[in-house]
Amino acid sequence: MELKDIGDPKYIALETFRKSGEGVITPVWAVAESGKLYVWTGLNSWKVKRMRANPRVRLAASDVRGNPESDWVEAHAVILDTPDEIEKQHKRLTSKYGLMAHAMNFLARFRGDAADHVSVEISPA
Repeated sequence: MELKDIGDPKYIALETFRKSGEGVITPVWAVAESGKLYVWTGLNSWKVKRMRANPRVRLAASDVRGNPESDWVEAHAVILDTPDEIEKQHKRLTSKYGLMAHAMNFLARFRGDAADHVSVEISPA
């Protein structure tokens, strides 16, 4: 199975890897664009720290709890943290998730951590 076979699911199970090699699975929203998937997450989240140390990831289409609904796919993650990339990700999310994305952005601003997010570009391994 390849990344393109995942399509544009509502959720993906994203597996990042600790230094020990142990995988950690996290359910996240994802947006497909130009053969890649894009994820929005906290700048200081553990998954971002793991991806900075090891860009290898695996993913599968999943339900909201991260239970895989497809085969796993090997991929490569790149952290995109420029203001331009973050704005592009906001647009991707609101285009796909609509009101839910607006609500999440509002809550992030209300909590004061809206600026503490990054976009993650996931491409084929």
